Amino acid sequence: MSKIRVLVVDDSALMRGLLTAMINAAPDLEVVGAAQDAQSARDLIKTLNPDVLTLDVHMPGMDGLEFLERLMRLRPMPVVMVSSYTGATSETTLRALELGAVDFIGKPRTDGALAMENYAEDLADKIRAAKNARVRGYKFPVTPAPTAGPRSTPMSTASPAAGSALGNGKIIFLGASTGGTEAIKEFLLGIPANCPPILIVQHMPETFTASFARRLDSLCAPRVLEARGNEKIEPGTVYIAPGHSHLLIRRSGNSYVTELSAAEPVNRHRPSVDVLFDSAAQIVGRQAVGVILTGMGKDGAQGMLRLRNAGARTFGQDEASCVVYGMPREAFLIGAVEEQCALDEMARKVMSAVR
Repeated sequence: MSKIRVLVVDDSALMRGLLTAMINAAPDLEVVGAAQDAQSARDLIKTLNPDVLTLDVHMPGMDGLEFLERLMRLRPMPVVMVSSYTGATSETTLRALELGAVDFIGKPRTDGALAMENYAEDLADKIRAAKNARVRGYKFPVTPAPTAGPRSTPMSTASPAAGSALGNGKIIFLGASTGGTEAIKEFLLGIPANCPPILIVQHMPETFTASFARRLDSLCAPRVLEARGNEKIEPGTVYIAPGHSHLLIRRSGNSYVTELSAAEPVNRHRPSVDVLFDSAAQIVGRQAVGVILTGMGKDGAQGMLRLRNAGARTFGQDEASCVVYGMPREAFLIGAVEEQCALDEMARKVMSAVR
């Protein structure tokens, strides 16, 4: 079996060496070259024709974002961004995903052999998924970064206060992973402001989820926030699971509220889609609508099956529109998905179901 050919791009010689060693330790991966800047990377791409690129966000001269934008214009290919997990970097990384990067991972931390081993495993998994991903390439227009000003609501969409909420008590539960940041954005751009409550798990580090919620809130008609726990679940509001905790739903009197849990990861993830879907099946039942979008692995499949068995409507993204057809595929194969559809049809299908 031929190995997946990887080009490592990072301005740090230490980091290039560390990433190279980790990648080469996987039996099916091979680093064919390493570059310290954009110019060297461009030359090596031409001569080596790698399958996947790992790309540092911050580099001297042309930075990672500018290089990624040019790459996706001229030679779209699978890219995994490598960045430190900081609040400032999270905005840049989200921008990179918007430009066409398949996935991202933090810089490795040298705080123990187990941490390094887990990091190497995650890195290898992301490279494998990137190799088989559908690369979108560069699309116009790219959404401008959110500003600190007030969010504007599209004139064509009524605000929650302008009329009764849709859904008759329905609640939407959504899970995604690789490719999910852009898929969730596209889904929510088709959702009206007076929508039923929406609870979302996107596999993402804790330093990224607040930025992700702010970005979506600046673009979408419903209000979008990072869940903090014990919030009353209200129509017209989207609750994003924080990267450090599972997100669940529970009853509080005649209402529903969010609940956060620091329990052990499920399917190697916290937050886990299965945890969210399981709570929805138990607490909301047939009033729930489950949605599973692009992502690597199988998180959410069993939870969606339990949702469907509880009487909920369930929807899965189809293979042709997924960046990685992993989670939706696993859910579909076990009969958890009632209907598969393209991403650009998902919002309309879901809103039809809640109406």
